[in-house]
Amino acid sequence: MLELPLERPDGFGGVIRSYAPGPQLWGAMEMLTGTERVRADRPEQSLTHRITLRYREGVTGAMRLTIGLRRFAIRAASDPDGSKRDLVCLVEEVRP
Repeated sequence: MLELPLERPDGFGGVIRSYAPGPQLWGAMEMLTGTERVRADRPEQSLTHRITLRYREGVTGAMRLTIGLRRFAIRAASDPDGSKRDLVCLVEEVRP
């Protein structure tokens, strides 16, 4: 499922971003890399994937993809050969 961003003012000059469900999409997912790093004295995993979907206009890095309870932040989305058949998204899995 594609999740669309909703932003509202936080009262301090910034915004609070939440997500609303968008269209349900079908595609293929392939894991690319998995790394572990330490941030604030805690181990943190980073998993990146390639998700290939049927082409659609307007997909940006502000959106997310979800599969069940898993969330994926879109880092890049492109039409690899310019034919408007496929949309390849490079994503990073978001851990709550």
